[in-house]
Amino acid sequence: MVPNQLRLSAAAHGHGGYDSDFSDEENGEKSVQKTKSIKEDGLLIKPFQKAKQGSVVHRQFAAEEWDREEARKRRFHLIAMDAYERHKKLVNDYILYYGGKIEDFRRSGANDKTDLDVIRENHRFLWNEDDEADMNWEKRLAKKYYDKLFKEYCIADLSRYKENKFGFRWRHEKEVISGKGQFSCGNKHCDEKEGLKSWEVNFGYVEHGEKRNALVKLRLCPECSYKLNFHHRRKEVKAHKKRGTAVPNSNEPKVKKTKLSCSEKKSKKRTHKDQVSSEDSDNSDKDNSDAQDGPSDADFWKGALQEADEKSREEEFDEYFQDLFL
Repeated sequence: MVPNQLRLSAAAHGHGGYDSDFSDEENGEKSVQKTKSIKEDGLLIKPFQKAKQGSVVHRQFAAEEWDREEARKRRFHLIAMDAYERHKKLVNDYILYYGGKIEDFRRSGANDKTDLDVIRENHRFLWNEDDEADMNWEKRLAKKYYDKLFKEYCIADLSRYKENKFGFRWRHEKEVISGKGQFSCGNKHCDEKEGLKSWEVNFGYVEHGEKRNALVKLRLCPECSYKLNFHHRRKEVKAHKKRGTAVPNSNEPKVKKTKLSCSEKKSKKRTHKDQVSSEDSDNSDKDNSDAQDGPSDADFWKGALQEADEKSREEEFDEYFQDLFL
C-alpha cells in the first residue's frame, strides 16, 4: 500500500499538482480583454480632456476652483439685484471691510436746484429785447414759462396795502378757466363776484437790481378797491359805448324843419282817412308801411342818400366782448 501512495504523489508532483488543463486558456482571454479595453479607452479620450487624478488634488488648485465657484454665485446674486440694492450692498461691504460711517457716503444737497428754483431766479414780469440777448438754458426755461401766462388781467396781493406795497402777477391757465381775476375778484385772498370794477395801475418794481414800470389792469370788488385806493385813487377803467352813425344835423335851416313837419301832418291825415274806410284797409296798411320805411319828401331835398355802413364780423365781436374786456 505504501509504495502505491508514493507513486501517486510523485505523479502529482511531476505533472504540476492539481491544476486544470484549461487554466492557461482562461488567463490568455483575460489578458486579451484587458488590452482591448485599454485600446478602446485610448480612442475615447478627447484631446482637451484632462487626465483623471486618482489621488487627492493639490491645495492651491482646490482653492482656485472654490474661488471661481464663489465668484460665479456672487455675480449671479448681483445681477438679480436692482441698482439701489446693489449700491447699498457695496457700501455696506466697504464699511464692513474698511470701516467708517454711513453718513460719509451721503451726498450734500445744499446746491441742488429744481426747475421751480431756476424759474424763480430767472423770472421776469415783462421780457424785452435786451433780456433775450444772452439766453442760456435757465433763461430759456423761464421765458418758456412766461409765454404760457395770460397777460390780460393781474392777480394782486393786497395784504400790505397800508404800507402802499402791492404784489402783482399774471394769471395761469387754471385761473383763466375758473374766471379768477376777471369774473371774480382779482385779490389773491378774495372770491367776490358782485360789484367788480376795473382799475389801471402803474406798477413800479425792482427786478434783478433794475427799476421798471408796467401799466397793468385788474378787477376788484368794492372792499378790495378801497384797499387799492387807500393812499391815493387809481384810474378806473369804464366801458365806452359807441354812438350811432346817424347824427342829426343841427345846422339845417328852419324852413326845411317846417316843411318836414307839414309833410308829417299830411301823412298822418292820409293814414287817418285810410283807417276809416273799411274797403281800402289792406291798401292803407301798405301805405303806412311805405311811409314809415321809405324817406319823406323833405329828405329828397337834403342831397344824396347815405348808405348804411355794414359792420364786419370782427366789429360785431368787438362790440359783443366790449363789456367783458374793459
